[in-house]
Amino acid sequence: MSVFDIFKQLESKNPEPAGAVEYIICGLGNPGTQYENTRHNIGFMTVDTLCEKYKLNCKKLKFKSLTCDGVISGKRCFIMKPTTFMNNSGEAVTEAMNFYKIPPERTIIVFDDISLEPGKLRIRRKGSDGGHNGIKSIIYLSGSDMFPRIKMGVGAKPHKDYPLADWVLGHFKKEDGEKLEACFDNAVSALELMVAGKTDEAMNKFNS
Repeated sequence: MSVFDIFKQLESKNPEPAGAVEYIICGLGNPGTQYENTRHNIGFMTVDTLCEKYKLNCKKLKFKSLTCDGVISGKRCFIMKPTTFMNNSGEAVTEAMNFYKIPPERTIIVFDDISLEPGKLRIRRKGSDGGHNGIKSIIYLSGSDMFPRIKMGVGAKPHKDYPLADWVLGHFKKEDGEKLEACFDNAVSALELMVAGKTDEAMNKFNS
């Protein structure tokens, strides 16, 4: 490898994080190949898109999660994908919060929402769990609902009697592909704004 190639490779990497972690970014989902690309794992998929943009490798096992940290919008961010399974997401998130002393207001959660169509997203500064078990776990174990969040649309059940678990653990339709790609890019842009302290701008720009 030439000296030019080495410098090119170094320039392509995310700057080495320095100083204290200022934000946590957590995408929710379930671990294991059988859950890859399912509706419930759209939080993981969003984090993967973020890491791909910033050339981060989210594979270090820490706080019951696959993790990495990098500089987003000039802030050092700890990025995580819990391996606890969705219903116990709070175990991973609160461990990281307690270790880095990050308050809920600087812990951004990305997760699936069946009330939004695929391709749509909605940003909120805080709120209830809305029936989502991952968020329910985080609120219960942290004692707070003041988490900024990005809700990623996965579409409603085909009919009211369709089992919810079967729907969220099912795969997206082929025709949703292009809409999802755009949604991931928008979510990453929203995360950049939120970390920069511009949540209102992110809401105005991307809320469906």
